[in-house]
Amino acid sequence: MIDKSFSKRIFDIFNNIFLVAVCLTCILPFVHLFAVSFSSNVAVLTNSVVFLPVDFNIDAYIFAFQNGRFLAALWISVQRVALGLVINILLIVLTAYPLSYSKNRLLFRNFYMFFFVFTMIFSGGLIPTFIVVSRLGLLNSMWALVLPGALPVFSMIIFMNFIRSLPDELRESAMIDGAGQMTILFKIMMPILKPCIATVALFSIVAHWNDWFSGLIYMQNPLNYPLQTYLQFLLLSFEDVMRLATGGDMAQIMARMNVQTGRAAQLFMGAVPVLIVYPFLQKYFTTGLVLGSVKG
Repeated sequence: MIDKSFSKRIFDIFNNIFLVAVCLTCILPFVHLFAVSFSSNVAVLTNSVVFLPVDFNIDAYIFAFQNGRFLAALWISVQRVALGLVINILLIVLTAYPLSYSKNRLLFRNFYMFFFVFTMIFSGGLIPTFIVVSRLGLLNSMWALVLPGALPVFSMIIFMNFIRSLPDELRESAMIDGAGQMTILFKIMMPILKPCIATVALFSIVAHWNDWFSGLIYMQNPLNYPLQTYLQFLLLSFEDVMRLATGGDMAQIMARMNVQTGRAAQLFMGAVPVLIVYPFLQKYFTTGLVLGSVKG
């Protein structure tokens, strides 16, 4: 027992060291990005910035907010997340609830499950999807960003399994009292399902916020780019953005900031909204992942 206890302590030490190292590899690049965004032009060009700002200034942030394209892209992303989240949660709930019944209670349940899982693994491809979106007249509209991924199947399966882990007596007693399926779902099940709803909501928010490729292929006008698509364009041609925003007078702007500080500031601001939302959903997120069996 002494050897086992000692070995367990050694394992815990190395496990903690490994997890701390993994966390640092995720956090330190973000801290460096933050430091660069608040550093001076000279400090960045001389590679003097590590994890703390050098010659603190906010010129890059002033440029970002004076540049109307950043704020416009941010507003488009906010609208997309709000609309996409409502559509995702609604379709997830309405699909997962009937599929949570056994195959004896729901005819062709196995076929439905096969259909959904098949679409999760295989897709029609980029070109057929683009043709469908184009023929429906959705190009350059918000619907092109939210409708192709309206039902995230993986989240739906998580939600379905969560419902199946609940006691069947909940539904049966409600049906005996005369409640219909919609009453059972929205008045009895939904309050219990808050942790799982928060979990899939966080998945949906992150997916919509981080998706840049949909904006690139479905938005033919760069003014309609969501934030992540705009930031991807920014990484490739920040000099063009500065030139357009300053009317060609780059010398005055470059004296106070450079491409690296400008990129760092806007990339940092693009990540801040998700960092703000996550703490509010974190407690539900953890509960939604660990609950999965009926306790006696």
